[in-house]
Amino acid sequence: MKGIRTMTLHLARPTAQLRTMTATTVSTRAPAATPSTPSTPTTSSLERAIEDRSSRLPGFHRLSARARQAVLVRWAGLDEAETALLGGTGALTLERADAMVENAAGVFGLPLGIATNFRIDGRDVLVPMAVEEPSVVAAASFGALLARAGGGFTTSADAPVMIGQVQLLDLPDDDLDMAAARILAARDGILEVAHRQSETLPRLGGGAKDLVVRPFRDTPVGPMLVVHIHYDTRDAMGANAVNTACEAVAPLLAEVTGGRVLLRILSNLATERRATARCRIPAAALARDGRDGHEVAQRIVEANALAVVDPWRAATHNKGILNGIDPVVIATGNDWRGVEAGAHAYAARDGRYGSLTDWHLDASGDLEGSLELPLAVGIVGGGTRAHPQAALGLKIIGAESAQGLARVIAAVGLAQNLSALRALVCEGIQDGHMALHARQLALSAGAETHEAEAVATVLVAEGAIRAGRAAEVLGELRATQTPAPSR
Repeated sequence: MKGIRTMTLHLARPTAQLRTMTATTVSTRAPAATPSTPSTPTTSSLERAIEDRSSRLPGFHRLSARARQAVLVRWAGLDEAETALLGGTGALTLERADAMVENAAGVFGLPLGIATNFRIDGRDVLVPMAVEEPSVVAAASFGALLARAGGGFTTSADAPVMIGQVQLLDLPDDDLDMAAARILAARDGILEVAHRQSETLPRLGGGAKDLVVRPFRDTPVGPMLVVHIHYDTRDAMGANAVNTACEAVAPLLAEVTGGRVLLRILSNLATERRATARCRIPAAALARDGRDGHEVAQRIVEANALAVVDPWRAATHNKGILNGIDPVVIATGNDWRGVEAGAHAYAARDGRYGSLTDWHLDASGDLEGSLELPLAVGIVGGGTRAHPQAALGLKIIGAESAQGLARVIAAVGLAQNLSALRALVCEGIQDGHMALHARQLALSAGAETHEAEAVATVLVAEGAIRAGRAAEVLGELRATQTPAPSR
């Protein structure tokens, strides 16, 4: 730390000491030490973690990006083609993008971070997260480390049943009860029509499973019925299968009721397809800077209570959960917009928007937490196969079913929430976030990749993590560098 203070004090007057330190800083970020480099202090423990497929990877965050990539390749058993995808080679091409969306004119990239320390249902998992925001991956990893002290996460997931909706209006005599009775009487035939819209899903145990009729007697346009088709989509998210089934049964519903069909589409409030994650953190693991762990645990419970009763706080609280969930959904080629819509709607299912998590103390004073939300994700179909890197994300996670993927995602959401709450009730959210944000500010100021770390180090040491100061430090840093000799 003395070197950092010296560098901070003398930036305005370049010295040999600053030039030496700058060179050292840059060289530690330069290419590719492998995980087995003898100078790495945690080499032997890291090697053991890789061999044991432990997600507790000592020193992983201190490695260069290339060295982390090498660890991931070994840990996940990636082949040459999959490894090329990590470096962008062979990833999403403009031609592939053109086949995926309309009017494609380019490809937009995101950093792919790896969250460590996750132990989920007794299995260690590395979690790929596609995200641009600093601190998200670090927070997920830290939350997982805290949960690991209590044995990790336990999770569960419902069967992958989606809900399709068919809207019926202009019912004879506005008699909703009669129309509903006719639909229920024809239930088996309606479900049979829905079921046979897919050749594959029924063979796998999926397809139409149930039918529910919901009357709305007072709407802005008068009485209406909404019919829910419960459709098991197996390992797919299943939007297309559900929409096809809804459109297929619409004429039959109109015939049975004498009403007029309007909307025929799935709902993103997938209440039949929920995932749950739970963890227990020993109070001792929460101790921080002399603050007793039991006090921290109690503070987390109190902070969560505000999100339970206040929608203003709940919106930010739940956004923090989705900070962890969305990057995993994106990295696996799933629909993050649908997941977000379902999560927020589920948070308001009782008529008031509130927290998606519950945190409380057990009889021993240890912290227990849980998260439950709809998670409609798949491992086949849609972007999971259209995007080359989505299959890579699924392989890294080791997801063998849609339910398995949903369980991992729920655990990441709970870890993210735990980490955020612990920071909020201790040092404050900005302390860690802004330190990590310093590198992004350096890049925004025009720093090259090899300069960003040096600039960030100064910003953090000064506690002046601001865009203007980043530009100043960058200019002063470049002024100390000896130009390369001309050739």
